[in-house]
Amino acid sequence: MLRRSSFIWLFLISVVPPLFSQVSVSEERKEEPFSYIGMKLEDMFNRFGTPRAVYSSRGDEHWQDDVVFTYGEGDFYIYRDRIWQVGLKSVFGINIGDVKAVALLVLGENVTDEGDYLLYNIPGGAWPVSLRINFSAGKVSAIFVYRPDFQ
Repeated sequence: MLRRSSFIWLFLISVVPPLFSQVSVSEERKEEPFSYIGMKLEDMFNRFGTPRAVYSSRGDEHWQDDVVFTYGEGDFYIYRDRIWQVGLKSVFGINIGDVKAVALLVLGENVTDEGDYLLYNIPGGAWPVSLRINFSAGKVSAIFVYRPDFQ
């Protein structure tokens, strides 16, 4: 009997917790990479130094073109003199290449599933911030944190 209850206990602590959302975003809101959004260019250079690369990103409209600075932390998209979007390789333990089910499990019930991408609004802060996870062939192909009011 003791052996069976030990097995059940072990099962519950190792399998059941992953069935629930693994993110407490309200606590994470002030953490990176969300704190990058709105950062001024000068602060970005002081914090990260010289970028590994700089390139332009063409939007659907001419006014949507961005200058992008690449650092180890991600790709920083600039509007005027501030970061408005960051392209990431990982957030909340969701990585490029993960299956969609992983992202849905981690983000929980407040995520909006748009088919080929997920949207998740990050609460708090001086301006709205969203998390977008794009999928290709059922796997995470891109992760962005951005100000939706800048699009």
